[in-house]
Amino acid sequence: MEMTLVSIVGVSSIVAVAAFSKRLGLAAPLSLVVVGIALSFVPGVPALAVEPEWVLAGVLPPLLYSTAVNMPASDFRRNIKAISGLAVLLVAVTTLGAGWLFHWLMPGLGWPAAFALGAVVSPTDAVAATSMGKQLGLPSRLLTMLEGEGLVNDASALVLLRSAIAAMAGTVSLAGVAGNFLFSVALATAVGLLVGLVNVRVRALLKDSLLNTAISFVVPFVAFLPAEEFHASGVLAVVVAGLVTGHQAPRFLSAQDRLAEAMNWRTLAFLLESAIFLLMGLGLKGLLDQVAADGLSAWRALFIGLAAAALVIVARMVFVAPLIASLRKDAQRAAEKKPRLDWLMDRLGAPESEQQVNPLRPRRELTPRRREQMKDRVTRASADADFKVNESLGWRSGVALAWAGMRGAITVAAAQTLPEDTPYRPQLLLIAFVVATTTLLLQGLTLPAVIRKVKVSGDDPVRFREEYGRLLDEVAAAGRAALDEPGLVRGDGSPYAPEVLAKVREDARLERGDGHAKGPAFDGAREQYVDLRLGVIAASRDAVLAARSTGIYSSQAINQAQQGLDLDEALFQRLGAATRH
Repeated sequence: MEMTLVSIVGVSSIVAVAAFSKRLGLAAPLSLVVVGIALSFVPGVPALAVEPEWVLAGVLPPLLYSTAVNMPASDFRRNIKAISGLAVLLVAVTTLGAGWLFHWLMPGLGWPAAFALGAVVSPTDAVAATSMGKQLGLPSRLLTMLEGEGLVNDASALVLLRSAIAAMAGTVSLAGVAGNFLFSVALATAVGLLVGLVNVRVRALLKDSLLNTAISFVVPFVAFLPAEEFHASGVLAVVVAGLVTGHQAPRFLSAQDRLAEAMNWRTLAFLLESAIFLLMGLGLKGLLDQVAADGLSAWRALFIGLAAAALVIVARMVFVAPLIASLRKDAQRAAEKKPRLDWLMDRLGAPESEQQVNPLRPRRELTPRRREQMKDRVTRASADADFKVNESLGWRSGVALAWAGMRGAITVAAAQTLPEDTPYRPQLLLIAFVVATTTLLLQGLTLPAVIRKVKVSGDDPVRFREEYGRLLDEVAAAGRAALDEPGLVRGDGSPYAPEVLAKVREDARLERGDGHAKGPAFDGAREQYVDLRLGVIAASRDAVLAARSTGIYSSQAINQAQQGLDLDEALFQRLGAATRH
């Protein structure tokens, strides 16, 4: 009964605080932490002691899976340099720097324990940063970097934390840490890839949106638990499974399945994210009581926590500056390489008879299949070069990226995994809390002002509309071409009625597959009409997926076109079901 009451009050509080924060223009996580801290000091409010495993193994996997499913794999690939730098290299550097600081300020703390706490405070929490960034119109590439960093850095930090805890027991060496990291990444990637591929294929057989959504809720744990059992990174396995699922789902799952799944996961992710930030604030009073019970100084923990917060903020700034410079160098190299790629594409597209032949070098003729494969590779390389040039980030974006390094509830939960016999353990937990709340509130509350001050420019809406229009024209042409197929017949082999074909052709021409389809305006041959429209949508979807594979269009344009087709498909599937009944 008490747990039920706590759940009701918790969900009601989350919704109320989120609604209030939206009206004030604040990110909900910031408000929830403040509310949680205030509630923890209210007499009569019970001290909620949440086991760290509940957060790290129960809440973190579905949250990461939800984000990974919605991240385009092409965006992740194109930004892998920045993501891996922020999520792996910066985490390692921060762990070392913070570990040195903790050992210096707390001489009685051994090096392994100091590095363990350094690993705890090293990963960022991208929830607040990305929510504010979307509201303020940050460039989509910058948002991808923040989300990608948030997906991977938890895995890096937890692997380093596990290695540091093992070193505290004297069971691992420096070489062992590197070996464990590589093993963890390799095995986790394999597990995540396998789970993601099996996931979409098994769910494609169900043909039931309710069952599909139910299965999707266990997928993160199916990836997480086996990886953890074999001492790999369960968190990374979840991320890989989510990326694979999100990439493969449009090919294997129906629109109704994906729409239902997206709605349910959005609600679940909101509740889980909000709950852990509220619980993070509620834990402060209990941490202070633990420090006092052990005769330790809360003020000393506050001082060390503030020093560590300053260190992680400065370390990120120092790291981001050369990262942005490196990305600009990549853009320059891409611009220099683009003419060569264009020349290659022209050469591959020209007929054999028109290509110049060097008499000193015999020409090796390409098979049609080999030629198409090379054209696809050159097209993707050219699109990647265009992306680096057109989406290049300047110092303004670098400032926003550097200041968006807030820590969050995962830092507090990870600190709870430190062994019970760790020296100064209550103080260490409080230090982790101070680092998390200081960065979250300081950077979170000032990030909008920083973004406005440096005038970070978002994506060009005019360019997007032009790009999206070109994609819709290409998709609509593919749908119309499907109606002109000579072998177009019904499932029983009979031809479609001419008036139905004419009606579908006219409606498809007007709507362009943008999610504004209307049902048939006549009752005659309704079943034929619905079948034909679904066929047009299927052909249009193939065109969208083909465009996605080339990388010519941005993920924003691809996703918007995909969503429009999903809405159209769901509409006509419902009409088809009603017609058959």
